[in-house]
Amino acid sequence: MGTSPKHLHIISFNIPYPANYGGVIDIFYKIKALHSIGIKIHLHCYEYGRLHAEELKEYCYSVHYYQRYKGLRYFFSKKPYIVNTRSNKKLFNILTKDNYPILFEGLHSTFFISNDKLKSRNKIVRTHNIEHEYYKNLSEIEEKYLNKFFFKSEAKKLLEYEPILKNASKIAAISNNDFIYFNKKYSNTILLPAFHTYDKVDIKSGKGDYVLYHGNLSVGENVIAALFLINNVFKNLKIPLIIAGKNPNKHIIDAVLNNNNNNNIQIISNPDNAKMNELIQNAQINILPTFQGTGIKLKLLAALFTGRHCITNLTMVENTGLQNLCSVKNTALEMSEEIRRLFNIEFDETEKNNREKVLLKDFCNIENAKIIEKLLNI
Repeated sequence: MGTSPKHLHIISFNIPYPANYGGVIDIFYKIKALHSIGIKIHLHCYEYGRLHAEELKEYCYSVHYYQRYKGLRYFFSKKPYIVNTRSNKKLFNILTKDNYPILFEGLHSTFFISNDKLKSRNKIVRTHNIEHEYYKNLSEIEEKYLNKFFFKSEAKKLLEYEPILKNASKIAAISNNDFIYFNKKYSNTILLPAFHTYDKVDIKSGKGDYVLYHGNLSVGENVIAALFLINNVFKNLKIPLIIAGKNPNKHIIDAVLNNNNNNNIQIISNPDNAKMNELIQNAQINILPTFQGTGIKLKLLAALFTGRHCITNLTMVENTGLQNLCSVKNTALEMSEEIRRLFNIEFDETEKNNREKVLLKDFCNIENAKIIEKLLNI
């Protein structure tokens, strides 16, 4: 590291504290890791239903908050709503007062990236997803007509808007699948794995007495996964399943009530971080199927760093380098059989060592912060 301090602007699509869901977990632990290697961070947060966080001052040189705009006028535009509503000029005025590199968190935060006044700047975009695919998937599983229309329209706009990424010095893709996609289209892409809570693999000895599925239970892809487990995988299993997470969707609640075998399925709504960590650690099996393959699911890292056996499907782990750390099963029948097999087997030391080799090499926050530090010198 050079002797003069390195400054970096980070534009966050939301306030990244508390770090309690996918995107903001990546941002918060990235900030923490960059701070620990001496980067002076100027954090810019769009306010979106979360409170100002004093804790951010501990890791940031400066913290700025901006109103996220609302209303129909931002919808009737060629620009995606998630970008157009994050267009506060106060942010732009601050960015143009110096010549520091800028890290845009998500396509959401790139409203000013193509502005001539930022032409000569070092601009890195952290992609959290292939956004148009993500919104297309949301539209396919949404039932309310207006929401469906919004997601469909947003997916189309996001696809048309995405070439704005040509204005980035580098695109930092969060997963290998996303890296392949962006690098093919824009070439200026690197893989920057997800930042997360864990600095060691910490798995309890002994056995658990339930299987856990966890996630934000109001998000479409997680609703589909939970319903698949309730209606298919656990249909004829007597083994206890806990479904835990934020704001459980009505379909999940109804499916548990209607399941003939439902005395073995329990929903835990809105557990806090401590409770969720406890559930992950004490489970005998963490089961995490997904039917959407973009981004990386931080809940998978949580299960591998702190949980015992982990069952996923190929969509969850393909091209992640994590396939060999999980039992990969694709059909409901295969998953049921694997649950029966693993439910009475203690998690052994060899498997823990395998996890340490992979996770501490590829998902080390400090090493990944150093990748960003190198990019600051472009």
